[in-house]
Amino acid sequence: MKAAVLHTLGQPPRCEEFPEPVAGGGEVVVQVHAAALKPVDKQLASGTHYASSQSLPRICGIDGVGHLDDGQRIYFGGPRPPYGAMAERAVARKAFTFPLPENLSDETAAAIMNPGVSAWLTLASRAKLAAGDNVLILGATGVTGQLAIRIAKLLGAGRVVAAGRNPEILGRLHELGADAVIQLDVPADQLSEAFAREAGASGFQVVIDYVWGKPAEAFFAAITRKEFAAIESETRYVQAGEGAAPTVALSAAVLRSTRVTIMGTAGMPPREMLLDAMQKVMTHAASGELKIETERVPLSDIEAAWKREQRGGRFVIIP
Repeated sequence: MKAAVLHTLGQPPRCEEFPEPVAGGGEVVVQVHAAALKPVDKQLASGTHYASSQSLPRICGIDGVGHLDDGQRIYFGGPRPPYGAMAERAVARKAFTFPLPENLSDETAAAIMNPGVSAWLTLASRAKLAAGDNVLILGATGVTGQLAIRIAKLLGAGRVVAAGRNPEILGRLHELGADAVIQLDVPADQLSEAFAREAGASGFQVVIDYVWGKPAEAFFAAITRKEFAAIESETRYVQAGEGAAPTVALSAAVLRSTRVTIMGTAGMPPREMLLDAMQKVMTHAASGELKIETERVPLSDIEAAWKREQRGGRFVIIP
């Protein structure tokens, strides 16, 4: 079969022949229709992701859309290595396959499920967003950040402030529900002032951070108190990505002068929580309340697509 095969960490995969997958106990072979090319796929292939495997060769792609032998159309995740989703066929645990609604296209399902479910779980389960909470999204011009804006509104956020680096996309975020936007590519002192201004007296109850690095440091500087004072509400800060840098300098004064809880996304959630988030994302995507831009790319063009920059959407690999 044809597949996007990775031979060297840090290099693009190549479309070439690879042995057919054979299902083991509790597994199914999926006839793949579509698989989105995501930043995490590139991170895993570069060897920089914490879950990167050194075992090569292998097929790229952590999830996709296809059908089973009985004809059922499904979304699947976690294909068994060395198999991946960017191939004509993949093998995955039956428990990691999920039926799709008829009115959700292959391309949209392949592109939106990973970032949509990630954003939903981050906001609803980790940050525990409550109706009326003020939300700040760092990295809002990325695909997941854009979905997070809309999802925050669906979950009842009172006010959503979107901060990002792409000025063209930043200018369109009001259409998704952003109440205010902040340009991240400014000097640190100006960025801290912008965070403080948009936080206002009530502050941010939820911060979702897809960038880390200097923007996070500027936010922490903005919330650090210079005097003893009563603090009305807590900020639940979820670290979800490292688009700007993998580390930050964090002063002890940030944690001692404010009510801020810093947490990560915490890996794979319990299955029932995951299923609930998937169902909600599928429902809102099928109704058009959640949208994502896609571009179809033939599997034969995977090497060229891998090298192209994606802005605001997803390449969807079609076997």
